[in-house]
Amino acid sequence: MEVQVKIFTVNKRFPLTISRGTTAQTTNIWVIVSQDGIEGWGEASPFGVGNHSQSTDKIKDALQQVTPILQGFSPLQRQQVEAELIKLQVPSAVRAALDMAMHDWLGKRVGLPLWQLWGLERDRIVPTSVTIGINTPEGARTRARDWLKFTDIRVFKVKLGNPDGIDADRKMLLAVQEEAPNLQFFVDANGGWSLSDAVEMCNWLADLGIKYVEQPLPRGQETSLVELKQHTSLPIFVDESCFSNADIPLLANYVDGINIKLMKSGGLTEAMRMVHTAKAYGLQVMFGCYSDSSLANTAAAQLAPLADYLDLDSHLNLIDDPFVGASIHQGKVLPNDLPGLGVQHSASAT
Repeated sequence: MEVQVKIFTVNKRFPLTISRGTTAQTTNIWVIVSQDGIEGWGEASPFGVGNHSQSTDKIKDALQQVTPILQGFSPLQRQQVEAELIKLQVPSAVRAALDMAMHDWLGKRVGLPLWQLWGLERDRIVPTSVTIGINTPEGARTRARDWLKFTDIRVFKVKLGNPDGIDADRKMLLAVQEEAPNLQFFVDANGGWSLSDAVEMCNWLADLGIKYVEQPLPRGQETSLVELKQHTSLPIFVDESCFSNADIPLLANYVDGINIKLMKSGGLTEAMRMVHTAKAYGLQVMFGCYSDSSLANTAAAQLAPLADYLDLDSHLNLIDDPFVGASIHQGKVLPNDLPGLGVQHSASAT
């Protein structure tokens, strides 16, 4: 198979601030695999977690390294390709882009969308949350109003872990709840709390009826989740602490669920393994995203019928998404009936 790599930059409609910083623009990579006149598309987007960083340059360099090697494989040889990429220790975002491209190629080859090829049911897909980043209370209110005007949503995920402390977190969350009293709320601290703050906040959030808290403690402090779990009834999900299925057995006694992201996991193949591993341990699963376009989020949406929660909103916040795929309907990100991923060029793309 032939592999092409194309760089594209996307800009956020609303810059997103979390406990680790603010993002307004990212440069992502479009990967195209070709064989027998069929193209399969995939996307790699940069991300950073603690001291783990996968920059656009790092991803691009790794793709250039493996492209000559991949010419000896077919898109049908996903297992062999995955083993080769793991052996070469390429970044997980590279594996994700190539894995989704090979899946897309297969779906186009057989003429079926992936969700249907896997025997999944779109009517099982739950509404996605959309994100309110760290802000002042009034700024958060404005952001909530913008979202409500812009698209049909049912769930807000509110980013907490404000560097100004948990009092600032409380004020901001209450402001958003007042602005959208009929919506469901999730909270994501992105590892921005100490253990004592996490205990205090989780109990306060439980009293407010928040569904769950995501990544209350920093990556690397997983053992402290044991104590947190003993002091709160609020369900705890992990994101930055869980990259692949190998992490799940180590976390299963401390948490209630995991956030699966294609860039962390290394693609749809590993995401499917993570779903089954998590379910075997009695955990819930959600699918999330980084600064992904419609290409990667539509890929994740193919697996959405298996998720308890969804946070596939990054493409909804782009002003220049070069792709179009899954659509939003009654707050749900729904894959279409086109073969493979069902992703095409956006009419506004240049």
